[in-house]
Amino acid sequence: MKTYINGIGCVSAQKTDGDFASGFHVNQATNVLPIEKPEYKDYFSPIAARRMSKAVKNGIVASTMAMKEANLEMPGAIITGTGMGCIEDSDKFLKAIIDNNEEFLTPTSFIQSTHNTVAAQIALGLECKAYNFTYVNAAVSFESALIDGKLQLDEGEADAVLIGGIDEMTDYTASLFKLAGFIKKDEEGSFPILESQTPGTVFGEGATFFVLESKKSATTYAEVVDIEINNEIEADILQLKVFDFLSANGLGVDDIDLLVVGINGDAQFEEHYRELTQKQFVHTPQAYYKHLSGEYNTASAFGLYLAANVVKTQNVPPIVQVNGQTKPEYKNVLLYNHYRGIDHSFTLISKA
Repeated sequence: MKTYINGIGCVSAQKTDGDFASGFHVNQATNVLPIEKPEYKDYFSPIAARRMSKAVKNGIVASTMAMKEANLEMPGAIITGTGMGCIEDSDKFLKAIIDNNEEFLTPTSFIQSTHNTVAAQIALGLECKAYNFTYVNAAVSFESALIDGKLQLDEGEADAVLIGGIDEMTDYTASLFKLAGFIKKDEEGSFPILESQTPGTVFGEGATFFVLESKKSATTYAEVVDIEINNEIEADILQLKVFDFLSANGLGVDDIDLLVVGINGDAQFEEHYRELTQKQFVHTPQAYYKHLSGEYNTASAFGLYLAANVVKTQNVPPIVQVNGQTKPEYKNVLLYNHYRGIDHSFTLISKA
């Protein structure tokens, strides 16, 4: 079966509710990018919103946007990926344990802190009793959900699948990540991603959902051809891995019209990206996206949002270009991502 992206919803550090890339901007003044909050009142009541974490609210908004665009009322499966889950409610519950001496605890934050809360809330809102699954697999959580969604269509288990990647950031988590060196130091000042010479990266948060269907429609963005995930790949064999992945799909390096990479500005872990951008795909148009979305476990979902829009609009915005090269047509797009040298993923999409 074919797998087509027929609807997308995205809540991120960028305005994505207008024309593609029209609201994109680069914020180099902070090392944790704030989210562009949608009009939550358009999706649920203020009373309901008060009981929801950022991940739940953003997940519901993004999934609703994707389903609306695809003209889908009820998905045959809901599959999400998240690295940190609803960390905001986890923080609240753990803080309450300490503040209340482990006594008189309300269970609300604990109940809502589980990683599958977003998928469950979406299903409850839709009254959807179909297959519902959440993958918690670090930086390949979203790709795991994408593989599962494609399998659901391939096996005929569903005709339409709602998949998404969601992660949130809290002040407390950000402070821990800064302490661990995952986030660039505050005193560094400006925080450019491309050509960065310092360790750490710029973090963010977001929710990006896709409606996958086995048939094309008027809203089709692109076809999802193949996905592959690897926990570890040595830099010196990365090019061979990419060659094998493309060969399995009847393609070569010259057939790739755009390479989308997850460059995040962490100078300690850029070797793998350089293996592709400066060697194997040096003459291929290249794009990056984490200067727009920030880094988080499911940031690659924002990368797929970018790639799918490039295929649909046949336009690579200058704000995401790495090497300035262009092609008259963008038919095959390869996405490559990893985080801190592990959890490598390849995603191949093509013009439908």
